[in-house]
Amino acid sequence: MREEAFYAPLAGLREREKKGTMSMKMDKILKQAQKMQAQMLQMQEELAKVTVEGAAGGGMVRAVANAQGEVLSVKIAPEVVDPQEIDMLEDLVLAAVNEALRLGKEKANRQMEQVTGGMGLSMPGLF
Repeated sequence: MREEAFYAPLAGLREREKKGTMSMKMDKILKQAQKMQAQMLQMQEELAKVTVEGAAGGGMVRAVANAQGEVLSVKIAPEVVDPQEIDMLEDLVLAAVNEALRLGKEKANRQMEQVTGGMGLSMPGLF
């Protein structure tokens, strides 16, 4: 019985040490999360500067977009403009824009994997 009384305060000390260690681990996790958040914000700024180009109709219609999904410009070769075939021109513009947006999303995903270390984090609405 005396032995138990002697070790009782040590048991409490061990519990406090465990809690302190868990607190330090949580602090480390929070710091890593803050660092990742800062990197992601920086990545968003960089992605706004990254441009990709989609083309359709053998390059007759071109669309430029950034990696955040914003269409920056559309170029149409004059020889494609035929008032009798507006439907075809609209299809070509749509195809070029969609290609540019797809390429931008791919580039953004590749760069985001670098920040997240390939952890597969999905951040809806981030881009």
